[in-house]
Amino acid sequence: MTKLKITETSLRDGHQSLIATRLSTPEMLPILQEMDKAGYHAMEVWGGATFDTCLRYLNEDPWERLRKIRANIKNTKLQMLSRGQNLLGYKNYPDDIVERFHKNAISEGIDIVRVFDALNDIRNLQKTIDTVKSEGAHLQCAISYTISPVHTK
Repeated sequence: MTKLKITETSLRDGHQSLIATRLSTPEMLPILQEMDKAGYHAMEVWGGATFDTCLRYLNEDPWERLRKIRANIKNTKLQMLSRGQNLLGYKNYPDDIVERFHKNAISEGIDIVRVFDALNDIRNLQKTIDTVKSEGAHLQCAISYTISPVHTK
């Protein structure tokens, strides 16, 4: 029988959706070791708006956040959400920056990179795909879609 693998997302998407990504690293640290014992396949802890919010609102180093999370999560894979050519920001970045960023994220402890492009343009995913594969991390490519009266006519 195939084993069900669960990815826990509250430390990235949970507080991004509920409290504008304002959960600080010190607020996360006390629960990390207990979450690590829960048996999740992965925990999505980085990416999306976390990088920007660390710098802009929390006065934190997002790379240090990742290192502290990795230091406390020993048995569970760490996952991030990447916007491909937009990285974790809101504009396209050059290929060399996209490559270096993902290499750094993987070397700092990211095991799984889930990547999407809001336009579903494969060209905006390609450098991330190539880099993650070359670094030996696990890659998940996502497609953006919606169901609404406008889109289903």
